[in-house]
Amino acid sequence: MNLITVDFETYYNDKGVGFRTQTTEEYVRDKAFEVIGVAVQVGAGEPKWFSGTHDQIRVWLKQFDWKNSLVLAHNTLFDGAILSWHFKIKPMGWLDTLSMARALHGVEAGGSLAKLALRYQIGEKGTEVNDAINKHRLDFTPEDLARYGSYCENDVALTYQLFQIMVKDFPMEELHLIDMTLKMFTHPILEIDQNALEERLSALAQEKSELLSSLMEKLSATTEEEVRKKLSSNKQFAEVLEGFGITVPMKHSEKQNKQVPALAKKDEGFIALTEHEDPFIQQLCAVRLGTKSTLEVKRIERFRDIAKRNHGLIPIPLKYYGAHTGRWSGIDKVNFQNLPSRDPKKKALKKAIVAPEGYMVINCDSSQIEARMVAWLAGQDDVVEQFAKGEDVYSLFASSVYERTITKADVEQRFVGKTCILGLGYGTGAAKLQHTLATSQPISVKIELEESKRIVGVYRDKNDKIIELWGEADTMLSDMMNGSFENGPKVFGKHNCVFYDAEGVILPNGLRIRYPNLRRVEVDGKSQIVYDSRKGEVSIWGGTVVENVVQALARIVVGEQMLKINNVYRVVLTVHDAAVIVVPIDEKDQALEAVTGLMSVAPAWATGLPVTSEAKAGASYGDC
Repeated sequence: MNLITVDFETYYNDKGVGFRTQTTEEYVRDKAFEVIGVAVQVGAGEPKWFSGTHDQIRVWLKQFDWKNSLVLAHNTLFDGAILSWHFKIKPMGWLDTLSMARALHGVEAGGSLAKLALRYQIGEKGTEVNDAINKHRLDFTPEDLARYGSYCENDVALTYQLFQIMVKDFPMEELHLIDMTLKMFTHPILEIDQNALEERLSALAQEKSELLSSLMEKLSATTEEEVRKKLSSNKQFAEVLEGFGITVPMKHSEKQNKQVPALAKKDEGFIALTEHEDPFIQQLCAVRLGTKSTLEVKRIERFRDIAKRNHGLIPIPLKYYGAHTGRWSGIDKVNFQNLPSRDPKKKALKKAIVAPEGYMVINCDSSQIEARMVAWLAGQDDVVEQFAKGEDVYSLFASSVYERTITKADVEQRFVGKTCILGLGYGTGAAKLQHTLATSQPISVKIELEESKRIVGVYRDKNDKIIELWGEADTMLSDMMNGSFENGPKVFGKHNCVFYDAEGVILPNGLRIRYPNLRRVEVDGKSQIVYDSRKGEVSIWGGTVVENVVQALARIVVGEQMLKINNVYRVVLTVHDAAVIVVPIDEKDQALEAVTGLMSVAPAWATGLPVTSEAKAGASYGDC
């Protein structure tokens, strides 16, 4: 098997073509997109540079054995898309030093080729690319093009050296996950039902128009545009509310240092208005949200445009190791991690993502993996046993809360139990629990703060081992800052699968959760532990650490399961704790059985972890 390292140099300008303003897909599919040249290195050989027309480059690339090679680049999402989409090259697999760097050094460390070359002291990245802005291939002098080629060859050589260093400490399974993630983008298989999207856009426009028209008389407006302005402007919307005898909710603005209307969609005061006893006030708020927010429209239009540029297919961009716990995240303005699913109308986008003709989509979810993981890691054996026996853990806990037998028929009470099991394991307090229960959809439960405090107390009394794990995590943070590790890393939790040292939490796959510049600071007279992120200081304590570790472990479990599934069926998407695959229609039943079976087996390092899964099949992603 060969290793081929590649780097493309492409046309970009300061007027909208390039990474500064476009997503990877938009850029590579832009009509103005042009490959100026490419450098290729086979194994440890010398890099070769070639510049020419696209047809000339296509011919030149044919000399390499792509089908029997792994292709390496730095930001392979970009170079891989060019190889796949423009030159129809599909190698055996993909490797990416940018993805590897994020996993090894943490998402906050910076993964540019220049920074990594400096970190490993392997050379210096050139700056010739800065002189290429606004230049097409034919705009370069022969001398300039030669210098650009040398720059590109150097990038290839640096990328190869980086890989040789980093791969020594990189888990093999994670390399396979990088490949799987990149193929979701470079080799798309899911399609977009563009007619369905157009129908939803028309329906949205009609719904908005009808709502605005119905309010014209009540708001003494003469046009729909006037209604829009009255509802979208904070000042005018406050006046509208006052005109109908509604007290405007207020909040303190740190920026203005005064009380201002609390009318943002996430403000508790505004949320309360959306649930007002007067249906008309609810309608006003709904229309305001519709006029202020165009998220659904923009998202649908974006998906439609992507499909048009990609012959009806939807390349799925995911950031491998998007969070510092290792979870995938959405990128390129196409975030598959948060597509709406509860609202039947908004679910139209998911339903427009369809399998190709003759195939079905299967979505398989690792059931309650985090709740199971936190109980297992803490040694909360009674809860672990309940999960292992397949008992209804939510109803059992709710029974303790309400001191009577709760079943699935007790919808609200069981929902309280579910919310507690899924959320209170990380230190959630009474106020947050109260808010979560009240604002959840489609079920919401309103309780007094004192009742919320009582429920939190019941949880903590019954789950003492989980509470102890928070304290153990606090000790771990202190040790990371001040402790001695002369005898090697220390154990965290039960089962000897998680360790830690001064550099962070060591996970079963050998990667780490890192907390850069971990330190104790004084905030408003109170001592806090913080670490540095690209967005500034992040406060952390034992409950947060437990959540981080549990999420990281759950992600490793699901990742291992997906690799097993991918040996049988193509994994085309992952969302949180779920794997999405595409299978032939006539293999649906056996595929459902196979996938649920593979996602119901715990990894070798997680002996005793009770895992199980649920799967559904459908013609579209929304159907399953």
